[in-house]
Amino acid sequence: MTTTYVSYQQISANISTSLDRIAQKTDVARETEYYMSKIGDVKSVDDFMADTRLYNYALKANGLEDMGYAKAFIRKVLTEGIDGDDAFANKLSDTRYKDLATTFNFQAFGAAATSFDKAQQGVVDKYLRQSLEEEAGEDNTGVRLALYFERNAKNIKTGYDILADDAVAQVVRTALGQPDEIAMSDIDKQADYLERVLDLSDFQDTEKTGKFLERFTAMWELSNPSENYDPLAVFGSSTGFGISADLLISINALKLGGK
Repeated sequence: MTTTYVSYQQISANISTSLDRIAQKTDVARETEYYMSKIGDVKSVDDFMADTRLYNYALKANGLEDMGYAKAFIRKVLTEGIDGDDAFANKLSDTRYKDLATTFNFQAFGAAATSFDKAQQGVVDKYLRQSLEEEAGEDNTGVRLALYFERNAKNIKTGYDILADDAVAQVVRTALGQPDEIAMSDIDKQADYLERVLDLSDFQDTEKTGKFLERFTAMWELSNPSENYDPLAVFGSSTGFGISADLLISINALKLGGK
């Protein structure tokens, strides 16, 4: 059986070829064609929310596929934009919502929001990468985690940045040989510990990130046999895995105003 590291390297070292292959898959090509043909017609948050197929494509591209049901929540993210410190997206610890509001910034640009490349080809590129990572996870969740970490490593500036993302935190805990139970301990102490034992600036360097992922994949092989591991536990699912309690409270508070 191919090891986690070898499988990860085969995809990562040939990322353009891997993404081209994903783009040519029938279902992916069909959804991408639909998205590109329709996104230019979207002129408002209402338009965006009304086309379920387009809406789901955009959410998956931003790693938010499991939040498709929370339309009132997503509407609030998009309606308030990102310009004000009190904007909803800016208050959320999960930066994926700010990224979504940045991509579809109707609050700042109105009907022109979807005319920018970031809302068109930029979303397609994200969708392809997300689809590639999901496919890799079907065979080995460790490979999906490694690819996800590789993509997001440069966003890590503090220990809290690690802890705010369940998948990133899973990679770091595994690489450091920490038990999953440590995630239940005091978050400030966890962040302080991570900043002491890791040189977080290393994650701005592709080569050093690669070395860290070598360590992660080796530890993964030892502690997480694929046949015994639940891949939904760190990436979220429709059953609520990966969604924090405070986020669920916020969603529930918005339900009455949702569509």
